[in-house]
Amino acid sequence: MGREVKYKLKTNHKYIVSLLMLLVFGLAGCNGETETNVGKLNFENPLKIPPLLEPNIGSDGIKHFTLTMQKGASEFLPGERTDTWGINQSYLGPTIRASQGDRVAFDVVNNLGQTSTLHWHGMRLPAVMDGGPHQMIEAGTTWSPHWTIDQPSATTWYHPHLHGKTAQHVYKGLAGMFIIEDEDSKKLPSEYGVNDIPLIIQDKLFTSDGQLLEDNKSSFGTIGNKILVNGTYNPFFEVKASRVRFRLLNGSNARAYNFGFTDNRKFQLVANDAGLLQEPVTLDRIMLSPGERAEVVVEFKPGEEATFHSFSSNNEIGKGEFDLLKMVAANELTESTPIVGQLSTVLPIEVPNNAKLRQFKMTMENQINDKSMDMNRIDEVVPVGTKEIWEINNFGSSHNFHIHNAAFRVLDINDKLPPEYERGRKDTVFIPNGSTVRIVVEFGNYPDPSHPFMYHCHILRHEDDGMMGQFLLVKPGTESKTPVKLPQASKDEHNGH
Repeated sequence: MGREVKYKLKTNHKYIVSLLMLLVFGLAGCNGETETNVGKLNFENPLKIPPLLEPNIGSDGIKHFTLTMQKGASEFLPGERTDTWGINQSYLGPTIRASQGDRVAFDVVNNLGQTSTLHWHGMRLPAVMDGGPHQMIEAGTTWSPHWTIDQPSATTWYHPHLHGKTAQHVYKGLAGMFIIEDEDSKKLPSEYGVNDIPLIIQDKLFTSDGQLLEDNKSSFGTIGNKILVNGTYNPFFEVKASRVRFRLLNGSNARAYNFGFTDNRKFQLVANDAGLLQEPVTLDRIMLSPGERAEVVVEFKPGEEATFHSFSSNNEIGKGEFDLLKMVAANELTESTPIVGQLSTVLPIEVPNNAKLRQFKMTMENQINDKSMDMNRIDEVVPVGTKEIWEINNFGSSHNFHIHNAAFRVLDINDKLPPEYERGRKDTVFIPNGSTVRIVVEFGNYPDPSHPFMYHCHILRHEDDGMMGQFLLVKPGTESKTPVKLPQASKDEHNGH
């Protein structure tokens, strides 16, 4: 096609050199370690379930939450104490749960001894509350964002987004799940910790004395050979209901997972990143790249066991076979209603007539459209509430693409319909090497000509290296009048005002 020829003609010497380097040094390996744990686990540790964070509700009805970023120590491997970071605890953070229409307010306390941020991944909210690289939280200070939940039910999450250090801060343990509910989602299994279970999957490398090891040599950053689920190594989960809703979050820095069960049992996909599907889809595999989420419902029989597993993929970041979690069903299970029919009353995102097309090129140099991230440069100006087609062309290694304050639907991958599991509402999509992916993007309704949102690769090493751009949401008709340069970050941005 014409657009493919146009981009291929731009391929130059530096791309060829980079390709040769990747072929020489290898893309897939887990940093020289074996790429499987099959047969090495005995599933002896109960799966930790992140606690639900209960809000203080003011007389005005606002739900107030406090999140404290802090240093700690955790025991992942037997007898080894690992230095970690966490939120309200030593590793990871609590689960936050709110409903559509709720007014929420946070006090994010930084006790790390260094600057960080806290970004609400998948949330629709004003730019100054987004927690991106412009909303820095200095050591010893508190950031207090607030907004109204005005989006459909979804499994979102929160994590740092400090430019240049996102990979390090997430890897040390700063992440948690943020569940949004509405009337549709409450029809599914919703008893948290019983039949509604968060699964935050992350891979790690450990030193000989049990400390977290970061790989600064790999082009993808750290790809580990030991898997944690909710911060639990070698885990099992006792199933108590006949149908369980698992909220899957790929919280890894770089690894992709091809989820399924070793007995190849089928499960129902009920939601993508940004919300419920129109109807459930029956699958036996689902691939999630870093930052992607999915909700699946799995059926169990009394007394049976099933091993949740990641199967090897044919992309550079998804190689390796890993057992993740043994699920052990009790002899008596609480019966739950079958999942059938319509799930969501939210209409699919459709392409409007005369939709604007924007094109993005991702390269091996971890650039977008041949540019590295510049905190003071605005790359795109978008009218609020619009729907546009974004075309992402990948001429580098494996990447993915995340857009802040937006939801989208994948239209096609290399001119073909996406797999069934990628057809719902999303905010992050995997872009295979050499592929073109088109998405129709639905933007939020918070105009602000001074504070940008981000779009970027969610392989965190790539993001830190500069594979990120900035866009402003503005009132329709003001796009041409909006400056494309920002002043130096000011103190008010640090405090989210």
